[in-house]
Amino acid sequence: MQLIECVPNFSEGNDLNIIKQITDEIEKIEGVRLLNVDPGKATNRTVVTIVGEPQNVIEAAFQAIKKAGELIDMSKHKGEHPRMGATDVCPLIPIANISMEETAQYARQLAKRVGEELNIPVYLYEAAQPNAARNNLSVIRAGEYEGFFKKIKEPQWKPDFGPAEFDAKRGGTVIGARDFLVAYNINLNTTSTRRANAIAFDVREAGRNVEVDGKKVNQPGSLKAVKAIGWYIEEYGVAQISMNLTNINTTPVHVAFDEVCTKATARGIRVTGSELVGLIPLKAMTDAGKYFLQKQQRSTGVSEAELIKIAIKSMGLDELGPFNPQERIIEYMLANEADSKLVRLTLTAFANETASESPAPGGGSISAYVAALGISLGTMVANLSSHKRGWDERWVEFSDWAQQGQQYKNELLRLVDADTAAFNKIMEAFALPKATAEEKAQRTAAIQAATKYAIEIPFAVMETAYKSMEVIKAMVQTGNPNSVTDAGVGALCARTAVIGAYMNVRINAAGYADKEFITGLIARGAEIQTKAIALEAEIIAMVNEKIGV
Repeated sequence: MQLIECVPNFSEGNDLNIIKQITDEIEKIEGVRLLNVDPGKATNRTVVTIVGEPQNVIEAAFQAIKKAGELIDMSKHKGEHPRMGATDVCPLIPIANISMEETAQYARQLAKRVGEELNIPVYLYEAAQPNAARNNLSVIRAGEYEGFFKKIKEPQWKPDFGPAEFDAKRGGTVIGARDFLVAYNINLNTTSTRRANAIAFDVREAGRNVEVDGKKVNQPGSLKAVKAIGWYIEEYGVAQISMNLTNINTTPVHVAFDEVCTKATARGIRVTGSELVGLIPLKAMTDAGKYFLQKQQRSTGVSEAELIKIAIKSMGLDELGPFNPQERIIEYMLANEADSKLVRLTLTAFANETASESPAPGGGSISAYVAALGISLGTMVANLSSHKRGWDERWVEFSDWAQQGQQYKNELLRLVDADTAAFNKIMEAFALPKATAEEKAQRTAAIQAATKYAIEIPFAVMETAYKSMEVIKAMVQTGNPNSVTDAGVGALCARTAVIGAYMNVRINAAGYADKEFITGLIARGAEIQTKAIALEAEIIAMVNEKIGV
């Protein structure tokens, strides 16, 4: 499935009734998910995030643009953010299985329809705009709404689609395709827009123009792929640095935050927190958490939830209002809860579900969970060792082990639900109709495909559980000696998981027709089981030696 994201910005941030009428149009379109609605009072602007298959998304965007044009009167609009229309800007962003060029084609398709059917002047930008001289949003929007009555008459600013006459009520719209952009505001302990702008010019890639020997010379800012301006937000009573991070691989959020802190301090100003507008990728948050832990010389091998919590607190993302990761991180918004139904249960509920008359979760899921507990113990020892008094010079070593352990734990937790899903796939395949020869053939093919999947999942549990024993062994050998038995129990769990998962591989293999595939997999599984049993014995011997009693 191809997925694109669309982030239309509407020039209304105060009237929630208008905002809801616009988003209602989006929610009418099947196959589109409304992920986030983020109104700003001072900016008088609402950023909406939707995702879905391309044709569905551009239909939803078109209907939202149409409704915004009906409800918003730009002749009466005031706000801190630069703007030129009721739907000010509408970017499309490739998310999955789609290229930027394909996304740009959809942006052009949407722009053409808005211009021709709604008679709104439309400008293309970024990847959708073939003319490099006018693909920059800030250049297109220069002069804003008030200046476009004159600007649109200039030949070089003829719209790409729609009439070359400015619409006093609806204004103009910019539609394009771009990479994922993070809109991010940093709060200052000042009310001065001029001082905020000075800091913005210090950091933004475009920098500022300075006079050298009587000539204007550009002095670039310190951060690449960053656009920034300073403004005063009356709603909060503070000035902000408003930033667009156009490539968070080049300048991540945490780097932008720290750099603004440095530049602000140099000007006698303090950063008090920050604010995310719209959504952010999970990796940006976990990378930030790791960054701030590393600055403290603390282990980065903690859970995903803990990394996110540290990122929120370190950057003050909750200063102006609650920051709920489930509503602000794009992967969490897109996640299907059915894919993690079991691991979301409490321990008691999980045990009760296992003990019920339902055949799933069964041995495969339990093997994966036992392995997850085993490597969790090994990871705990790594974290304890990283923070052990007197071992300060070794914190990086143990932090690396803990990170590796977290990766194994996360994969094994995923496999808990995957194994039950594999069983369900087999049941669904057996339930298919078999009245005709064609139906019988389709049913047989579905059963074989589901059976192969049900073999591969427990085999992945075997491989992952065995690999995790490397971390556990290292913690017995070099970790905090006070926790050596914890690592030993982890080894027992990992061995159990390998043997248990191998049983599932073998019993599911009996129903698979490709015997050559089965022969090879069973042989590899036997080898992993033998190695796991031997490694567990080696680890337990080391544990007993260290206990010494």
